[in-house]
Amino acid sequence: MEFFVRSLFRVLSWFPLPVLHGLGWVLGWLSFLTSARYRRRLFAHARQAGFSRSVALASVGESGKLVAELPRLWLGRPVRVGWEGAAHVEAAQAHGAGVLFLTPHLGCFEITAQAYAQRFGVRQPVTVLFRPARKPWMRDLVANARARPNLVAAPTTLGGVKQLIKAMKAGHAVGLLPDQVPPAGQGVWAPFFGRDAYTMTLSARLAHTAGAQVLLIWGERLSWGRGYLVRVRPFRLPTGETLAAEPEKAAHQINLAMEALVRECPAQYLWSYDRYKVPAGQAPADNKPASEA
Repeated sequence: MEFFVRSLFRVLSWFPLPVLHGLGWVLGWLSFLTSARYRRRLFAHARQAGFSRSVALASVGESGKLVAELPRLWLGRPVRVGWEGAAHVEAAQAHGAGVLFLTPHLGCFEITAQAYAQRFGVRQPVTVLFRPARKPWMRDLVANARARPNLVAAPTTLGGVKQLIKAMKAGHAVGLLPDQVPPAGQGVWAPFFGRDAYTMTLSARLAHTAGAQVLLIWGERLSWGRGYLVRVRPFRLPTGETLAAEPEKAAHQINLAMEALVRECPAQYLWSYDRYKVPAGQAPADNKPASEA
């Protein structure tokens, strides 16, 4: 099985991006049609956020593309990438302190780190947080595929968290997905689209690092395999406030910023992600029994 998957990844890495996205669209719909749990969660999460079934259905093919494009992004030739808001990155780097990039499970989050490392990493390398694969051989494949100049991948472990904090204090760039559910004890309950979600406190801790510049970033997947557009936004709270020191309030503020990004292109948000799950060993919000969408 290991040999087959590795070989398949290498073969697919040679495919043109439009072909991979076509295959991914089919894969996404096969998953949707064969899994009732997948359908329930996708519709429930989109509805919770106030989006229609048409938006949820549009995200089905996009989630499949997210998987199918990985061989090309990890092992294949570079893909076409454009930038919107690159000046925000240049301005943040000019401060000489660390830069924190935040992105939700929106669009192609693999391309954002790659594109940054290629264009801006020589001046300021980036360390990104990722969840390791469960199978050891798959972890090796992913780690080797993500290793590239000016880009370091840190696992979602205590050691990985320390690695991110060290990088920020050294004035490097750090990237993470603040809507990724953390292990028990490493988050707080905060509203996300009106429903309590267990939210990491790490993003706020990094944002409070002395002199840290915070930017929002996401990679839009362009239609028909035309590549990607990396969109950068300054971190501004809708209320005009500064990021709070209290973990619960800061988590809510960051969730609001993620919601704003999702609203830019809700069809490319990963609505099937189990955002509202209760981590093992963590008490549910308000001590109420957890219910899965």
